[in-house]
Amino acid sequence: MMLQQQINQLFTNQLQNWELAHQNFSDLHSVCSKTVDFGAFQIVVQFNPARMVSSGAKIDAKTIAERPCFLCAENRPKEQQGVEFGDYTILVNPFPIFPQHFTIPRRAHVPQLICPYFADMLTLAKALPELVIFYNGPRCGASAPDHMHFQAGTKSFLPVVKDYFRLKTPVPNTPYFTISNYLRTVVALESKTVESAERDFCELYQMLQSHPSEEPMMNIVCFYEDDTYYTLVLPRANFRPWQYTAQGDEQLLVSPATVEMSGVFITPVRAHFERITKDDIRDILTQSTRIIWP
Repeated sequence: MMLQQQINQLFTNQLQNWELAHQNFSDLHSVCSKTVDFGAFQIVVQFNPARMVSSGAKIDAKTIAERPCFLCAENRPKEQQGVEFGDYTILVNPFPIFPQHFTIPRRAHVPQLICPYFADMLTLAKALPELVIFYNGPRCGASAPDHMHFQAGTKSFLPVVKDYFRLKTPVPNTPYFTISNYLRTVVALESKTVESAERDFCELYQMLQSHPSEEPMMNIVCFYEDDTYYTLVLPRANFRPWQYTAQGDEQLLVSPATVEMSGVFITPVRAHFERITKDDIRDILTQSTRIIWP
């Protein structure tokens, strides 16, 4: 059986046999959402209270050290089943954003780092053509920065995928593409082989790297179609905007990770969903994005 078929079957079985997953995926059908128009593109804002687990996660060193790792096999809920794929286990995410949403941890408990495992991301994308594979950097939205993992979700859900094909432009004298006037920096690679994708990604990684011992802040979206690997890198300037810790009516509990940077703002508090404006979205994205090219 092909991997895509295996995880489709896993998804069906988990929703039948795991009440938490069943309830939270069912709740997706009734989430409130609104669309904010920016002319050439749109941002979707979604009220999803189940995502408070991720949006409100503490990832300081003390908290991480004191809690059991929820991605390690021995600490997962007994109801959670998985499909093995190479050094990874594909799991249904019980706190979903996408119509189908998976978490893909390495079996070994190793830190969240992309360079050693970028080729694995491409391999997953080719094996799961109905999904996007995405990566939250350890300082860019990963709620388990101590355990290497990817996530996967329904490809059509993220606006950046369709926007890319509509709005992409080549970056002169480079192998990269970008999207102009998008409020976010997008650096895209189009590759026919894993080897060429790795080469171009490593060059970009080195260009973004400020400190030899630290991974550049970034979110990554990867998918495979028409015999091509597409990798969209979204360089980051900070972890959370000032609105996250503001008081009173200025607070907006938006914690940008790949999904938000790709065009879907998740708000786990109803009042924040109702209050967020076009100017707020523009400001949050401007704070979160690292500018590379003028």
